[in-house]
Amino acid sequence: MLTGLVEYIIKQLVESQESVKVETKQDGSQLCIQILIDSKDRGRIIGRDGQTIKALKAFLGCIMPGTHITIDLIQNPS
Repeated sequence: MLTGLVEYIIKQLVESQESVKVETKQDGSQLCIQILIDSKDRGRIIGRDGQTIKALKAFLGCIMPGTHITIDLIQNPS
C-alpha cells in the first residue's frame, strides 16, 4: 500500500511516468524507499533546495510516526 502511494505521488511529479519504480524495505522502525527515475526527472523530485523530497519525507513521517525514513533516488541511465 505504501509503495503504491509513493509511486503515485512520484508519477505526478515526473515527465517519464513509465520509468518510475518504487521499492520499500522495512526493518523494524526503519523504512528505506528506493525510487528509480529517469535522469532528466531528478530535479523535479528533489525540488528547489530539496523542498519536494523533504515534503515527501515529512508526509510519510506523518503516516508512519516513530519510523526513520530514508529515501534513495536511483537514476535510470538514459
